[in-house]
Amino acid sequence: MSNIVIVGADQGIGYYLVQSLLEAGNRVAVMDIRTEHIEQLHGKYPDTLMILYADATDEASIVEGVRKAHESFGSIDIAIHNACLCTFESEPDSGIEIYQMVMDVNYYGALRLAKAVLPIMREAKGGRLIFTSSGVGVTGFENISPYASSKGAIEALAKCLEIENCKYGISVHVFHPPLTNTASASGLPIPKEFKADPQKVGQGLAKHINSKKFIICPSVSQALSMFMCYRHPLRFGKLLAKATEKAKESMKQPCKENK
Repeated sequence: MSNIVIVGADQGIGYYLVQSLLEAGNRVAVMDIRTEHIEQLHGKYPDTLMILYADATDEASIVEGVRKAHESFGSIDIAIHNACLCTFESEPDSGIEIYQMVMDVNYYGALRLAKAVLPIMREAKGGRLIFTSSGVGVTGFENISPYASSKGAIEALAKCLEIENCKYGISVHVFHPPLTNTASASGLPIPKEFKADPQKVGQGLAKHINSKKFIICPSVSQALSMFMCYRHPLRFGKLLAKATEKAKESMKQPCKENK
């Protein structure tokens, strides 16, 4: 059994990740600005699910949430930053304030969690810190540069923190889910049938949460996909953009009736 803190888990991948972790017997503290969905699990797991209000953009609330979880659990074995903000406009249509807003949730939110939990883990001489990343943070993509930039920054942050903290018995990782049918991906012009099921993705990440690999994927197919993305990032980014454009055009065309 592990004591786990996760920021951003009221819906989508995070919700099913928490559900699976609880089913496996772990104790989980969920920190989020919205909790109406995750509260549905509290009746079934009253002794192992802790729900705390916390805003990824507010350092004080993250520090206080971590303090309460640590005080209640006695230790923090795993901390996960899963809070996410994504916009879907091109660079000319995205002002600096949009980039700042997205970075504040995605990148600085991860950094706030790291600064709150790493002192606890260093004192305990062990722990795992995980940031949810994205393939577009590796490959790039069109009309999503604020989000992709924040995920690229998370990739670099995770590597630096892994190097700095491995001597304390702490490992740092990135989750790499596939394109999933979640609220944050709803703005992408891609049919739902081409997006992964968030429940399956959450369950897959929970299954591999103790993986020793830096990149943690929910399935073998996603691991192979990310292997190729890391080897040929820009090529895959351009191919994905072209495929998305074709999907967008096909969605605009009216269906022909059979005669």
